[in-house]
Amino acid sequence: MSVVCDICGKTSKKASSLSFSHKHNVYKQLPNLQSVKIVLPNGSVKKAKVCTSCIRKGNFTKAV
Repeated sequence: MSVVCDICGKTSKKASSLSFSHKHNVYKQLPNLQSVKIVLPNGSVKKAKVCTSCIRKGNFTKAV
């Protein structure tokens, strides 16, 4: 399973929660990817995983 945005290349980040005793619990923060149909420059339609920030910006052409 791919966790990379097909438009901007956003991927997972490493983060840690910090307890009262300052013990670090490391975990991965995954991007919010949605499956959408996009139109490629040659006119064909393809399914792609796109992050929600790219959907809001409109960085691609949606297929209807």
